[in-house]
Amino acid sequence: MSTPRTRRLALAGTAALAAIALLASCAGQSAGTDDAAAGDPVEGGTLTYLEHQAHTTLYPPQAGFYPNGGIVNNLTARLTWQDPESLEIEPWVATEWTVNADATEYTFDLRDDVTFSDGTPLDAAAVAKNFDTYGLGNAELGLTISEAINNYASSEVVDADTVTFRFSAPAPGFLQATSTINSGLLSPATLDRKLEDFGAGSSTEIVGSGPFVITEEEIGTSLHLEAREDYDWAPPTFEHQGRAHLDAIDLVVTPEDSVRIGSLLAGQADVIRYVQAFDEAQVAGAGFDVVAAPTRGVNNSLGLRFTNPLLSDIRVRQALVHGVDAQEVVDTIFTENYPVATSELAATAKGYTDESDALAFDPEQSEELLDEAGWTIGADGIREKDGQRLSLTVYEAKPQPLSKQTLELVSQQLAKIGVELNVKAADAGSYAVDILDPLATPLYHSMVGRADNDVIKSQYHTKNRNTLLSDDAELDRLLEAVASEPDPAKRDEASAAVQDYLTEQAYVIPLFEEPQVYGAAPHVHGFTTEAVARPLFYDTWLDKQ
Repeated sequence: MSTPRTRRLALAGTAALAAIALLASCAGQSAGTDDAAAGDPVEGGTLTYLEHQAHTTLYPPQAGFYPNGGIVNNLTARLTWQDPESLEIEPWVATEWTVNADATEYTFDLRDDVTFSDGTPLDAAAVAKNFDTYGLGNAELGLTISEAINNYASSEVVDADTVTFRFSAPAPGFLQATSTINSGLLSPATLDRKLEDFGAGSSTEIVGSGPFVITEEEIGTSLHLEAREDYDWAPPTFEHQGRAHLDAIDLVVTPEDSVRIGSLLAGQADVIRYVQAFDEAQVAGAGFDVVAAPTRGVNNSLGLRFTNPLLSDIRVRQALVHGVDAQEVVDTIFTENYPVATSELAATAKGYTDESDALAFDPEQSEELLDEAGWTIGADGIREKDGQRLSLTVYEAKPQPLSKQTLELVSQQLAKIGVELNVKAADAGSYAVDILDPLATPLYHSMVGRADNDVIKSQYHTKNRNTLLSDDAELDRLLEAVASEPDPAKRDEASAAVQDYLTEQAYVIPLFEEPQVYGAAPHVHGFTTEAVARPLFYDTWLDKQ
């Protein structure tokens, strides 16, 4: 099968580790080998995986948060598999499918040997219930509609192994949606649970269809996953079939960067997520693998919430766009694994178009625009107009890599054109309320990964994430065109039109293409990710001889 971009960075030197609290876990490391020369996979063993943050829910439509998705990815099978390199959609639980000309009807033929981890059959009726839930939601249970599914109308169970889905308007992104963690297949009984029953504390009760099951949980601290002995329905393109090589996975929540890195280098962890850019050289220099997998979606960006009166003038927004030097951000804080953004979408994303000329760093233009808009430099260097300072607020985004450092550097850049940007900690008591208020949080730091054109709609549409807190009907119209155009070439054109509009309106300051960066010990083989960089442990095996 295909594997994501894996790099052993050739950087000299390592820094001495500070004294850290190491986890008491598995045995010390031994020298590893490249996968190509590693020989036959070793069966068995428990892999220790350190996760940066605790998961919040295992309800697939809300699993976009990487700690959630990393679990759901190993807990559930999907109808289809998206190859992480070619991005082609391949069979998995579905053996084949047909789509009508306007992408309003999809029919899937299913394998007849798939079961959920409680032994119940994964048949057409179960698949229909999954997508009825994800496509329509369940208000009584609090289950939300999946942002990956548009225009869903109904399902029809044709027979035990055949299911048809119908849509109220073209839904060209649906086939790819069936491959995402947001469409992870859960047992019918699990889908009868309330939304809160998918949260922390109930993880062992979630019944999935994938290669692993959760058997133990310490809330906010750890999960223990065990391999399903009867799992035998990997995508046919996988060389490996049957149960996972590993016996189990110990997932340990480890927020401190130094503890994750120290545990990996000391042989007390096998794989870690969220290797910070400043730690990459240390990990690679010690002979470990740094795996930087692309997320192929909306770039790490700052959204400018234009309903805030301070940002209602397009000239002010344009000044902010041209006042931020994304290249300096990458050069100062990150590595070559974080390419500078050239659009709202990553260059590896479906439907990408280059907006770099219109987004170029040009502080002189910024100053001219602010002058034209009537903002003049005050005594403290911050611009003023009608007695009001041009002072804006942004919250640190905990899920984004080095968000605080990024925002502080952006704040320094904007100060040079007379704009004050106050960076607040994400753990503030008012955070959850403030980020939904454009007056309290006029700038918003975020990204979203998905290897389909619909990702841009997920981020900016008023009925999806709506990170701009938008009231722009024209933007919604353009986004809906992306989600409803069945012709692939025209769909790319529709995506380009959205990027053009976002750039013309100066709604977004793109910063960089965000990867997910993992560290893996030399004795770890076969570690890979799915198409938007969530970990997949099905093929992983350990050689600790």
